[in-house]
Parts: sequence; C-alpha cells; structure tokens
Amino acid sequence: MDLLHTVYAPPGEGPHPTIVAFHGWGASAMDLLGLAPYLAGGRFLVLCPQGRIEVPLGPMVGYGWFPLTMGAPPDPSAFATGVDDAKRFIDAAVQRYPIDPNKLVVLGFSQGGVIAYALALREPARFAGLVALSSWLPEAVAQTLASGTYDRLSTLVHHGERDDMIEVGHGRESVEHLRRLRVPVAYREFDMAHEITADSLADLSAWPRGQGALTDHPGALSRSPRAG
Repeated sequence: MDLLHTVYAPPGEGPHPTIVAFHGWGASAMDLLGLAPYLAGGRFLVLCPQGRIEVPLGPMVGYGWFPLTMGAPPDPSAFATGVDDAKRFIDAAVQRYPIDPNKLVVLGFSQGGVIAYALALREPARFAGLVALSSWLPEAVAQTLASGTYDRLSTLVHHGERDDMIEVGHGRESVEHLRRLRVPVAYREFDMAHEITADSLADLSAWPRGQGALTDHPGALSRSPRAG
C-alpha cells in the first residue's frame, strides 16, 4: 500500500464492516481516526489514508488529495490523480485487511468528501454506503453520472449552517443532485461551522446501525427510512 495511513481495528478476526475515511485539505491520516471508537460502538474497521499533496501550514505540513484554487473547479488531471490514488488504496486495503467487501463505506470530510463522492458514485455497486461531511459534489463529477444505478447506495450528508469555508448552499445543491440521480440520501444540517460537533457526531455514530451495516445480511446496506 503506497499511501501512509492509520488504522482502527475492532475486536475479533473479522471480516469487519469497514469505513475508509478521507481527510480534508491541510489535515492528515490522523485527522479522522478519532471518530472510529464512536462509529456504531467502535465495531467498524476504520482506515484513514493520507493524501500525497503537501500543504504548507507555517512550520507544519498538512496534506490534500488535489490542489485547490479558491473559486475555481478542481483541475481535471490533478483531481483524477487524487481519485486514482484513493481507489488504489482501497484495492490494496481489501487484500491486506479483514474487510467485509459487502459492508464497505467511504466517508470524507471537506475535500475528502469530494473524493468519497467520486469513488462511490462511479462504482456504486462496490460500496454499501457513502458519507459526505461539510463537502460538495463537483459539477465535473455530477455531469458524468446517470440516474437509476444508485438505489442501494445509502448516503448521509452533513453540513453546517454557519460553514464559512464551504457555504451550506453547496451542500444543499449536492443533495438535490443526488436526489435527481435517485440516490437514497439522508441530509442533516447542524448549527456549526466547518467542523464536526457533538451533535453531528452523535448522528453520524447512529447512522450505520440504522442502515443494517452490522447485521449478517449480505449485500449493500438497506435504505434508511429517513432518507429524503
């Protein structure tokens, strides 16, 4: 596996329901690992890969998945490279770790949510679920998609009403596009900025149980009765 990553392993030999969590711009492989003990009581294997793009942060260095230009869409070539890195990571992870391939979820915060969107919407049969936190669905990705193939891709989208980095309107627009594609999506807004608060974490932590992710039923997660 050619991306540095962190791992949270639940008790037992597996195979385990698994979340691959993609960090946001300027963060690292450590950033989302702290969510792992809270997700369905810590019963998920959680893998947190680190993007290759270095992001200078004063004396520190963060990381990203593709370069960002404020107000402009991602460069297509650089974006494709970031998505390919993420896909190769997942391909290698299912060979190395005790992952239940029928219970594989991609999650991303901010820029990492864009990566999660791209992976899950391009291969919806591969994933049991998609979670996008404080993120957006780029138009370049949306234009490549056709409705009718996403009915089993259970999706959760969170956004902060006070997000000053990715305005909440972008989250709402993304959800409307998902609904046009007939993706079974549950959308929540919280009184928060560009972050994960206790309330949003509580909702996120409860969501996998509602999808049947921890049952013995084979195949993808069932649609949430609360999905819009």
